[in-house]
Amino acid sequence: MKEAEHEGGGAVQSVIPDYLTEVLADVESDVSGEPAGYIPELAAADPDRLGAVFATLDGKIYGAGDVDTEFTIQSISKPFTYALALADRGFGPVLAKVGVEPSGEAFNQISLERESGRPLNPMINAGAITAHSLVGSQELDPAGRAERVVDGLSAFAGRRLSIDDAVCASEMEHAHRNLAIAHMLRSYHILTEDPRGVVDGYIRQCSVLVTVRDLAMMAATLANRGVNPVSGDRVIGERVVRQVLSVMATCGMYDSAGDWATQVGIPAKSGVAGGLIGALPGQIGIATLSPRLDAHGNSVRGVSLFERFSSDMGLHVMEVPASAPAVVRANHVVDGGRHAVRVIALQGGIRFAGAERIVREIVDAAPAEIKVALDLTMVSSIDDVARRMVLEVARRLTLDGHEVFLVDPEALVPDPDPGEGGRVTVVEDLQHAVRGLVDKHEPGPGSTSDKKQRGPA
Repeated sequence: MKEAEHEGGGAVQSVIPDYLTEVLADVESDVSGEPAGYIPELAAADPDRLGAVFATLDGKIYGAGDVDTEFTIQSISKPFTYALALADRGFGPVLAKVGVEPSGEAFNQISLERESGRPLNPMINAGAITAHSLVGSQELDPAGRAERVVDGLSAFAGRRLSIDDAVCASEMEHAHRNLAIAHMLRSYHILTEDPRGVVDGYIRQCSVLVTVRDLAMMAATLANRGVNPVSGDRVIGERVVRQVLSVMATCGMYDSAGDWATQVGIPAKSGVAGGLIGALPGQIGIATLSPRLDAHGNSVRGVSLFERFSSDMGLHVMEVPASAPAVVRANHVVDGGRHAVRVIALQGGIRFAGAERIVREIVDAAPAEIKVALDLTMVSSIDDVARRMVLEVARRLTLDGHEVFLVDPEALVPDPDPGEGGRVTVVEDLQHAVRGLVDKHEPGPGSTSDKKQRGPA
């Protein structure tokens, strides 16, 4: 096993690679399980391979062990291909063909809805084969569709990926069960083309070569709302990310999904080559490699590593952190007399709960000052519902006779429109509000046509 990667030439090194090395050493002695034996090329894999990588949402990579060893992606491709199908065809056509319910069965079971023949979810083989058939436009032939899949997987990884032809040929030679599933899907009209062509493309998808580093970056792209942290390219939209992570959380670990959800609590997907990924929204992408599999088809040491990561670092998605500092940092009056401004200084990331606190603060304070400034200088983010709530408060303050300023140097609320009767003046800093540096020719408060003005820098 390789030593941890340390980057940078300074005397002080990051503690994270050393932590990864320590955790790998703790699980290295576990030799239970066996590599996948039903595919000859996979059965020949070195069972002692072991590696782990963390990928942050700003593109930093921390790794230890066999992080650059190539192996085939196998079923870890499923959530990414599902994402491509959703992006290419839309939610309606995909959900009409593939459900989202956990099957409680092994990955290669024929888990179809009794009447419709629709696969229960896209993480089992029946659903994954169907999802593969839905990638790209309807006009694509099987070869073009397979190329679209490889292009999409490459975008998630941030580098050009390729197919292992030897593994692909080995899998296709032993694809009897997948072919049977595909023919069953064709009989229900879930597939509308030659089943063998679809299975061939699906197996090519599973035979794409990746490293642990690649998988961590792919997971980080999901955790980063669909944007690759290194390339900066948006690979899929945020609605697709939410759908994919939800299905990973409930179905990604097959018939051990319940144990995984309670013990680890990270949306995840495993592959029979020994890879395992986890994507924790807004935080990190994680990947491991260890080819020995348990009875569920999941990596034995990979599961142990994720259990350790979740426990050591509090990564369980249901482990709610202590509340951040109050979103209202200060509520005070600046200056005096005719220049007096009631300042509501905000901070941190603002979502619904934070926006509710802002609304309550303003309602309870009932500002007597004509000028009211909502100061976003220390705010890191504000989501759509919070933005709408803040602008509605601005509208109501305007209707109540106030002049409302939005101190928004980072343009977190671009082109704010408080709605009918509302008016908000956007300024770069608080002093613009205090000094009243606004366009004297703008209509006064209460005009239904008023929008905004960004003060001079």
